[in-house]
Amino acid sequence: MSRAQIERKLRNVSDQVRSLRDELQVTDEQIIQLADEADDARLRALVSETPVAEKEHRKASRHVDRLRKHRARVAAKIATLDAEQDALLDRLTASS
Repeated sequence: MSRAQIERKLRNVSDQVRSLRDELQVTDEQIIQLADEADDARLRALVSETPVAEKEHRKASRHVDRLRKHRARVAAKIATLDAEQDALLDRLTASS
């Protein structure tokens, strides 16, 4: 792979990492908000002891769980891209 190709690939990976880090930040904020809502729903379900309140609690909890799984996938993708970026930087410095 030529130096220009490595640099182009490095820019591409860097852009992807930046985008995914932004997505991770937004996801973290959403998790905080939705976890608070799920806790509120849990308390309402405990106090009211109605099937509707329990259903709302389960729905909110599932939503938070899905968002946490999404966060884990994004974080794993960032780790993969970071490793790829390191490898490209090594190749770039080796070709100098």
